[in-house]
Amino acid sequence: MADKSLIIDPAEYDLNNVVADLDAIRHINPQRFEMEQLTAIVYDDLERGICVGYKDIAEDEFWSRGHMPGMPLMPGVIMCEAAAQLCSYHVQKHDLIGAEMLGFGGMNDVRFRGTVVPGNRLVITCEKLQVRRHAMIRSRFQCFVGKDLVCDGNIRGIPIPLDMLQSK
Repeated sequence: MADKSLIIDPAEYDLNNVVADLDAIRHINPQRFEMEQLTAIVYDDLERGICVGYKDIAEDEFWSRGHMPGMPLMPGVIMCEAAAQLCSYHVQKHDLIGAEMLGFGGMNDVRFRGTVVPGNRLVITCEKLQVRRHAMIRSRFQCFVGKDLVCDGNIRGIPIPLDMLQSK
C-alpha cells in the first residue's frame, strides 16, 4: 500500500512561485501537444529528492468531451501521466539516472480517491525512493485538488535508448 503521509507540507511551497514554466518544462520533457500534462514546477529540491508541480485543467482538454459526456472527469491514467511527467522532469533535470530519455517502467499501489474536472488545478508532488543509475528509479507521488488527495501511488522510470526510438 502507498504511504499516505504527505510527501511535503503544502506550507513549504508557493503555487505562485513558478521555478519552471511551460517553456522550461519543454526543455527537459519531450511530451508535446495533448500529451503535455504539466503547467508549471513550483518546487524542486535535489537534496530531498522532492518536486512539486501542477496542471491547470482547461475546459477543452482532449478527454473532456468523451470522459464522460456531460460530466467531464480527468481519466486516472492521465493523472498518472502527469505524475510521471513530474518525476521525469526532476530525474532528467538533475541527471539522476544517466539516460537521454526516461520512460514508464511500471506503477504500484495506485489509488484514485477523488475527481478532477475542468477548472481544477491538479497539484502533483513526487519523492525519489530509490535510484539505480542507468537502470531504474522508483518514486512515490500524490495528486491533490485543493487539500483533497485525489490520486497516489508508486511509479518506476527506466532508461529508453534514443536509437531504439529513432529506428522506428
